[in-house]
Amino acid sequence: MNVPGARGLRFAGVLGLLGVMAAARADVEARRWLADMSEALAEQSYAGDFLHLGNGPVEKLRILHRVSEGHVAERLISLGTAHREVVRHDDEMQVILSDRGVVLIEAAPAAGSLLGSVPTFAADVADQYQVEFAGSAHVLGRLARVVEVQPRDGYRFGYRLWIDEATRIPLRTDLTDGAGHVLEQVVFTSLDLHNAIPDSAFRSSVDTSRYAVVREPPPGGGTTGHADEWTLSRLPPGYSIRSRSIEHLPGTGTPATHLLISDGLATVSVFIEEPPAPPRQVVEGEGKLGLAYAYSRLVAGHQVTAVGEVPAATVEFLAVSVAPMGWQPIDLRQPSPLSPLRAARKGGRPHEPRRP
Repeated sequence: MNVPGARGLRFAGVLGLLGVMAAARADVEARRWLADMSEALAEQSYAGDFLHLGNGPVEKLRILHRVSEGHVAERLISLGTAHREVVRHDDEMQVILSDRGVVLIEAAPAAGSLLGSVPTFAADVADQYQVEFAGSAHVLGRLARVVEVQPRDGYRFGYRLWIDEATRIPLRTDLTDGAGHVLEQVVFTSLDLHNAIPDSAFRSSVDTSRYAVVREPPPGGGTTGHADEWTLSRLPPGYSIRSRSIEHLPGTGTPATHLLISDGLATVSVFIEEPPAPPRQVVEGEGKLGLAYAYSRLVAGHQVTAVGEVPAATVEFLAVSVAPMGWQPIDLRQPSPLSPLRAARKGGRPHEPRRP
């Protein structure tokens, strides 16, 4: 016997299922564009000028990136009054601080580009993000697809990216909070794709012969510490410990355990060190530098600091969860974001970046 309306209900159910399948395919395709973007930034050769916009002054920078026969050369130049630049050759990076007369030599990032404000999307980006296309637009006269990466909770920020259809280079990148408010922007004002950039383009124009040279030791070098003596009793959804190492903290020489925690996009560093000797003081509580939040506390006689460009709730959660291996911490608080704007709780609504 036919029940009135049953056929219509079945039809609506089929339409709903088709809608879910279409959304899933769109998510997969949008994530593929993000993977292509990360690959393009790492493997293509290009040169361009861009603006970095945040809550502070607008910063103008130039980047040159070359990949040739498996070797990477890169140069990032600040075009502001305080000349600073970064020169990278393969796995070594020189940071030239002209206003301080210092050259800092350290290990270069394992992959990607010196465009630090442009995210690198790992293959296992957590399901805690909703990824979708949001139309098309022209940037620098080039057609770009807009991809939105929206956090599903308050433990991470989101992104909106304008990705060049021809090259997959991100022409504009917005960092957003959970409510979609823009926290930071990187916008190219010129971009040239080069098959060959001369070696001379990667030599600094600054005479550094009289500069002090500071060479940072490689991670894990020159210490007998054990990075596996510490763990986290719990993690925010989607995050996992990606690496453990012993590092010397810049400017102190003090060895510290470094736990690198990520969800495939957002990254947080947790440092565990012996209590600092005078005149340095033990630090506890929340701090902020630019878009990076930090949370510090004492655990089993050690200074623990979690820091990263994530909401304040995330670094607090991780710092509270640190414990020596096999030790159950007394403080079992689980900070949870009350809203996507938890990171701006003390400062109210996040400010829009200043426009040039």
